[in-house]
Amino acid sequence: MSTLPATTAANRIARQQDTPGGRQFLTFTLGGEMFAIPLEHIREIIEFGGLTEIPMMPDFLRGVINLRGAVVPVIDLAARFGRAPTTIARRTCIVILEVLQEEQLMPLGVIVDAVSEVLAVEHSQIEPRPSFGAKIRAEFIEGMINHHDKFVVALDIQHVLSVDEMASLIGMGGSEMAFANQGA
Repeated sequence: MSTLPATTAANRIARQQDTPGGRQFLTFTLGGEMFAIPLEHIREIIEFGGLTEIPMMPDFLRGVINLRGAVVPVIDLAARFGRAPTTIARRTCIVILEVLQEEQLMPLGVIVDAVSEVLAVEHSQIEPRPSFGAKIRAEFIEGMINHHDKFVVALDIQHVLSVDEMASLIGMGGSEMAFANQGA
């Protein structure tokens, strides 16, 4: 089982897409809500397909894909947030991200309903995360982006896709209830 070549944290910092006055985010929809991921975490976006399911895994781990000969785990973000698994539709895609794990960047795919646009966001447009009222765990939120008088939830990918936390959840025998009890 091969994996994509790991990238060092130093290489990732060199690739960051920050602008002088702000940052860039990829926006996408999930269950009718708009979310954003900092662009520096994104490696590529691919069409949904070629997913191999793995028996006895929690709902949030939908399976693995073969990406140019490398095995990449695919996480269903909706299920990770304690919601029903994503229904696959025409615009469903997989966003390939790089998550820092033990000083190395590990590739992970996330299923989203549809990718929207890339936003250049000024630091003043990013509000602190709310302490209550969000439909996902507070530590999953980096902040709220004020975009056209609406708020877009900017995700903290290191927390959402914490490899250690997901591994411990998988180690619980794939119990979806264990995860659901940690929900919003």
